[in-house]
This record gives sequence, C-alpha cells and structure tokens, in this order.
Amino acid sequence: MTYGYLLVTMNVSDPERYKQYMAEAPNAVKAFGGEYLVRGGQHETLEGEWNPHRIAVLRFPSYDKAKAFYHDEQYQQIRQKRLGATDYFHMVVVEGYEA
Repeated sequence: MTYGYLLVTMNVSDPERYKQYMAEAPNAVKAFGGEYLVRGGQHETLEGEWNPHRIAVLRFPSYDKAKAFYHDEQYQQIRQKRLGATDYFHMVVVEGYEA
C-alpha cells in the first residue's frame, strides 16, 4: 500500500484566527496516522508562474486514510475555525508512488 499525501497551498490573512485552527489540526492529523512533512518554511518558484504564499504537505498511511481524515467529523469542526483566516486555502489528495 502506498502513502496518501495532502498538498495544501494557502495565504493566511488573519494569523490570530489561523492559530486557533493550527492549535487543533495536528491532533486530528495524528489520529489518522498522518504527519506534517512541510509546514510553511522557505520556498521559491523555480519554474512557471505558481507562487503560493504558504505550503504544507502531510503524509498519511494511505490515500484512503488521507481522505478519511478530511471527511472526519472532528476535522470538519476544526476546519470551521480556519474559515475567514485565509484569502485562499487549496487542498488536494494524491496517492504516493511506490517504485
């Protein structure tokens, strides 16, 4: 079984409100066996015109676990705390590659 990844780009417009979301989101991620691989940090565009403000990458034991995390009632409640704290928040789930 291959890992499942959540790739997230966002622009935080209300840092204080976003802190409320980030105080609770990591525990929900852990509950599904997930972990943060990237959580902000330095980045630069090397090709193309993509220029996200902030990037996060989360890894889960499987694609299905990543989706289950997102659709879980606990995360959906936590997600409400993020609403209004970002100008945009894009999230995609992708199946990892197993050579």
